[in-house]
Amino acid sequence: MTTPTPALPQEPDRRPLVAAAATAVVSLALVLAAARWGWLGADVGRGSGFCEAARPGWVRQPANTWSNLGFVAAGLAVAAYAADRARLGLTMGAHPGLASTYAVVVVLLGPGSMAMHATQTRLGGDLDLLSMFLVSGFALAYAVMRLARRGPGLFAVLFPVLVVIGMVVLLTGGRVPLVRHSGNAAFAVMIVLAVLVEVALWRREDVRQDAAFGVAAVATLLVAYTVWQFGRRGHPWCDPESLLQWHGLWHVLCAVGAYLLFRHDTAERVGSRT
Repeated sequence: MTTPTPALPQEPDRRPLVAAAATAVVSLALVLAAARWGWLGADVGRGSGFCEAARPGWVRQPANTWSNLGFVAAGLAVAAYAADRARLGLTMGAHPGLASTYAVVVVLLGPGSMAMHATQTRLGGDLDLLSMFLVSGFALAYAVMRLARRGPGLFAVLFPVLVVIGMVVLLTGGRVPLVRHSGNAAFAVMIVLAVLVEVALWRREDVRQDAAFGVAAVATLLVAYTVWQFGRRGHPWCDPESLLQWHGLWHVLCAVGAYLLFRHDTAERVGSRT
């Protein structure tokens, strides 16, 4: 006996937007209060390897701090798109809570990175990497879940495990060529693995996946990585006093990449790929 497919809701589902907006308000309020009153500890120069010079006051790197609002905007855009469950595709349409989770995770990238650039504290830097591992862990866990043809139960196990692995690598590792330290390397490895699994998923014959958004997401992230190199202190194009910073552009490009990745995930349909 076949279980009937439940009808999709006709009214917009406001829960993703409510969750993302509430996360944005609370997390931004907390990180700004922490920066204003020094809750994250002393300035130890965390993030000073990026070009922007530290300013006096409670926002040490203003360009690199406020550019992180791009992540908040991207997370809210994800949530707004997820309001129509019919647009979520095969897997997220069946499990819309995953779309809400992704929206929240992308929002948290903003205040997480702001914690480092506004304060230059050790704890602020750890929060920055934690927010990055939330996104890379989500991308890899979601891809593996689909490759294994399993449900959110597998995702619920893999996601926190990947985040913890990232933090352990960050806290116990050291310097790594090209990406500066082990935390960035762990993030990059998760993203590369997620892309490889997505390629394997695209090659399946029983699911049609529009690769355009996926290719656009990867291309955007590759451009962002190039821009990240320009924003390092000592690069010939570095201007420490400018309020237009390459690293700020990196934030904006990564926010665009995060949104494009979501659109790739929601383009999944039943049927042969063309």
